[in-house]
Amino acid sequence: QVQLVESGGGLVQAGGSLRLSCTASGNIFSINGMGWYRQAPGKQRELVAYINSGGISNYAHSMKGRFTISRDNAKNTVYLQMNNLKPEDTAVYYCNAAWGPGGLDAWGQGTLVTVSS
Repeated sequence: QVQLVESGGGLVQAGGSLRLSCTASGNIFSINGMGWYRQAPGKQRELVAYINSGGISNYAHSMKGRFTISRDNAKNTVYLQMNNLKPEDTAVYYCNAAWGPGGLDAWGQGTLVTVSS
């Protein structure tokens, strides 16, 4: 099993920045990739950014240039630096880890990001 704990959400004005953190525990050596998803009210959960075990990252189109995902393997932590936040970035952000040979998913509890205009 893999457990994920997120932190760093909060209220910020448009144009501001936040950094989310997600620390993994449990069967961490089985983790392949880690990423961030978000879900806004009334919308489906969507991919924000993902980084694999080799450090290769990819982003949803609307986040490119504003968000940066990074991974500290020594701390079993993945970060999401969010800059130039917009009101439409308001959502619950979830950490995800793909682990095990079958590609199982682990999810964090979510952290709320609210961007005011």
